[in-house]
Amino acid sequence: MEPLAVPSWSSEPKRFAFGQSQAALSSMEEFRNLDRDIEGSAKRWKKFVESECPEKERFPQDWKNKSALQRLCILRALRPDRLPCAVRDFVEEKLGSKYVVGRSLDFATTFEESGPATPMFFILSPGVDPLKDVEKHGKKLGYTFNHRNLHNVSLGQGQEVVAEGALDVAAREGHWVILQNIHLVAKWLSSLEKRLEQHSEGSHRDFRVFLSAEPAPCPESHIIPQGDTLEMCSQEKEFRSILFALCYFHAVVAERRKFGPQGWNRPYPFSTGDLTISVNVLHNYLHASSKVPYDDLRYLVGEIMYGGHITDDWDRRLCKTYLEEFIKPEMLEGELCLAPGFPLPGNMDYNGYHQYIDDALPAESPYLYGLHPNAEIGFLTQRSERLLRTVLELQPRDCSTGQGAVGAQEEMVQALLEEMLEKLTDEFNVAELLARLEERTPYAVVALQECERMNALTAEMRRSLAELELGLKGELTMSSDMETLQNCLFLGTVPQCWVQRSYPSTASLGSWFADLLARISELEAWTRDFSLPSTLWLGGFFNPQSILTAVMQTTARKNKWPLDKMTLQCDVTKRSREDFASAPREGAYVHGLFMEGARWDAQAGTIAEARLKELTPAMPVVFIRAIPDEKQDTRGLYPCPVYKTRQRGPTYVWTFNLKTKEKPSKWVLAGVALLLQI
Repeated sequence: MEPLAVPSWSSEPKRFAFGQSQAALSSMEEFRNLDRDIEGSAKRWKKFVESECPEKERFPQDWKNKSALQRLCILRALRPDRLPCAVRDFVEEKLGSKYVVGRSLDFATTFEESGPATPMFFILSPGVDPLKDVEKHGKKLGYTFNHRNLHNVSLGQGQEVVAEGALDVAAREGHWVILQNIHLVAKWLSSLEKRLEQHSEGSHRDFRVFLSAEPAPCPESHIIPQGDTLEMCSQEKEFRSILFALCYFHAVVAERRKFGPQGWNRPYPFSTGDLTISVNVLHNYLHASSKVPYDDLRYLVGEIMYGGHITDDWDRRLCKTYLEEFIKPEMLEGELCLAPGFPLPGNMDYNGYHQYIDDALPAESPYLYGLHPNAEIGFLTQRSERLLRTVLELQPRDCSTGQGAVGAQEEMVQALLEEMLEKLTDEFNVAELLARLEERTPYAVVALQECERMNALTAEMRRSLAELELGLKGELTMSSDMETLQNCLFLGTVPQCWVQRSYPSTASLGSWFADLLARISELEAWTRDFSLPSTLWLGGFFNPQSILTAVMQTTARKNKWPLDKMTLQCDVTKRSREDFASAPREGAYVHGLFMEGARWDAQAGTIAEARLKELTPAMPVVFIRAIPDEKQDTRGLYPCPVYKTRQRGPTYVWTFNLKTKEKPSKWVLAGVALLLQI
């Protein structure tokens, strides 16, 4: 997050680095010489920064004596991914643990998930009576003891018969039944289970059952029935193995959402219902066939049960890949690992599976999902940025803060908009460019389209900034749009009226504006004589697809090939943009790509495992050329999606086939993609 001061912009896009944050912090009096101390004691600071939980460590040198808030500032500069955890500790220390303890679920919300076939089960703890919530919510909906449609049975001392009678009446009439302390009637629980199963179908739609029991002191003491899922199929070994794999698959696809766009391009509402239906499909197939229909199972689970939620093609590929890795013939031969160090277990009973999971399942980490540890660093860093952005937006900015504060903010915004207006160059004269254009080649058409889009954006920027300037001077009445623009400039965010005419970007205002100036500079150089630049900055286009299509159009015209029978071939060079003096005879050299989820090994010429804390390493220049479809050899290639930003999803641009020595599925599960902006 940028400091609230007038930033200085150059014509080159700035890249985030910890060094910039350290320098910004060191310019403040309380943190003077921080940068010098870090350089002077590099080993001690390196050990601190690379710690798994640096917020728990003692700060090096005299910086350990700083206040808790000042230490948070240093941590934000050095390890922004750990800031949310550090803030949690800070709040607990300063305000108390009650401010960081999670709230209990709202009963009314949870109730919506219940039904005649879905009882609610309460695990009792000392001093807590969750059934009061049942009675309170029941009263709102007209279910009370006085109305005789709410039955409360406390089990023990021969109350089993009373409970069975209450269940039968409630299922028929649509009443609620509370069965308390069912752990006291262990021998009756199997009968209860059967009766609940009978009433799960054909009962009144308002029928509800609420159960409560104390937790067992240890796993061996469990007496509550766990269901008969494991015993429901004659092909016991096959059923149990695939069931275990499906459970792991469900856990992975559901929890992968926390990694943001690198996990799934879009969030999906996967639920235990999807798993239950998938298990029923498994049972039916195995019951009807002596052979395991792996392809059919993968299709039904991946394309229908879970795939029914999925709207993005790349997410569909991910779901399909998980199932191809988890459900295959090798699983019955003891040769399948669901995660590193976690092989699929053999045939066990319910308690055996639980014990195996407790003993063998590795600690929670991105590896369990097929992701690199950098994925966690990335999503925690983004979470930290959102947290700090919210804190900044909560700062009071009205007159109650005092005229001095308001005046300082207006001065800051005034200086900012003056610098932006000064830096913005004149609009491109499209008519003049057309007049000196000798031939409307596909490349020239792209350049003209980019100029027109840039003109639309910069014109709106000049108009809105000039209007706000008059408003701040008192020459125009401040409108709501002007106030919104003022707030955006103060907070360092890109105003919505600019975003609507801009390209997708996740950058803050300072980085976004520097990026804009760099794009204008590239366009100015290109339109001087319309000759193709030696290397194209692919991320610098409003519409990157247009230049890639132009590559195919140019080749198709030259060779008289049908455009719809062509594809792009991507060859990653070993050189950077400075090494190229001219454009290739066919195709184009492109630079400015970054890889997320892995890295490019320039020496080996393949995708390789990412290095820790290198979240988005830069790619060498890529040679793009068009070839006929039939000449494309896809062996040993990973179809890598290219996105404009780390938000992925709707910012998809193209697919580049990249060489890999590993199975392509490894990179699919790792969420490997190329990005045009970071």
